Amino acid sequence: MRPPRGPEGAADQLEAIRRGAVEIVTEADLRRKLAERRPLVIKAGFDPTAPDLHLGHTVLLRKLRQFQDLGHRVVFLIGDATALVGDPSGQSRARRPMTWDEVDANAQTYEQQVSKLLRVDDPRLFQRRHNSSWFGRSGSVSRETFGIDQLVELTSRYTVARLLERDDFRKRMRAGQEVSVLELLYPLMQGYDSVKLTADVELGGTDQTFNLLVGRDLQRAYGQEPQVVITMPLLEGTDGVAKMSKSAGNHIGINEPPGEQFGKLMSIPDALIVKYFTLLTDVDAAQLARLAGDLKRRAVNPRDAKAELAQTVVAMYHGAEAASRARAEFSKVFSRREPPSEMKTVVLRANAAGKVDLIGLLLAEGLAKTKNEARRLLKQGALTLNGAPLLAPERPLAESTGVLQVGARRFRRLVAPGDSH
Repeated sequence: MRPPRGPEGAADQLEAIRRGAVEIVTEADLRRKLAERRPLVIKAGFDPTAPDLHLGHTVLLRKLRQFQDLGHRVVFLIGDATALVGDPSGQSRARRPMTWDEVDANAQTYEQQVSKLLRVDDPRLFQRRHNSSWFGRSGSVSRETFGIDQLVELTSRYTVARLLERDDFRKRMRAGQEVSVLELLYPLMQGYDSVKLTADVELGGTDQTFNLLVGRDLQRAYGQEPQVVITMPLLEGTDGVAKMSKSAGNHIGINEPPGEQFGKLMSIPDALIVKYFTLLTDVDAAQLARLAGDLKRRAVNPRDAKAELAQTVVAMYHGAEAASRARAEFSKVFSRREPPSEMKTVVLRANAAGKVDLIGLLLAEGLAKTKNEARRLLKQGALTLNGAPLLAPERPLAESTGVLQVGARRFRRLVAPGDSH
């Protein structure tokens, strides 16, 4: 597919690209590039620091897909080399160094998951690259390998003063915390990626603004036309506070089961409903405006709006049928207070006193991470068996079968030895 031709086509594209974007640097440059009637090179980098992509990542991926649908070629850049360095963006301390084995394992999952959002089978619209192909890795030598000559050239084109303008670095230095030379290299490496790819546009979250602008500066220094920078909002996680991330425990993975996705989406704060619709779905602007007005006037129940959001998002990654089943199951468990249709069965084992160790059971099933957490769940009344609270750490085997519920969304069917039902 070719981009729409002529100024009107460029204007139409620009209007679509603006959706959800925080800033375009510069919009005039983007308008001019779009009017050139050629497929642009659109870059977004993803450092494989964890194995799973989540809905926070899809904010950028969906914008990449939008560019594909407009006829442009996106470069899905796996930052395996930069992952070793660690992005200092938003960090109060240096990241833990990663190994090539860890990075490679995570990168493999990214390549599989990204196909759920991008058109990966058309080389005119998609290119997958690894920045280790030019930064190199131990034992590998190629025509593109980054050596001491390239390092000297790159570092000579940027100043320490400019790097230390970064808020993250200034805050840490004021607090007496160290900033390593390795961390200073990160924005230069990300910017050099843009030089190697001759990127027309780079996408990133608002926490990436400094790195993205370094890319513009380096492209100028290397005699290239500077890329347009488009920043997208950071998506808060299910806690409604912190940026969605696996380390914060507030993420919703795109590979999670439909019921898990649905339940997590139902748990987001009401204030995030419109933002999630805007960044994670294709609902048009007019519908979003109506929804925002209805929520403000309390003309719609936020719970109903979240159910629509959850069904829409789950359908995108698992299909309409799975989304409908997830919604029906959620209603069954949380509205009608019935046990889920499917749950894991656990065969109980009694100790020498003929009792079930509930603390050990919670740990073995991953329902608590530590003994202290398990005891706290018991004390708080967060455990029920067949609807009745469990408060003691042990219970006779004969009285321990049935449906165990932990908190609002975790269930196990407990059965005695020899009973498979």
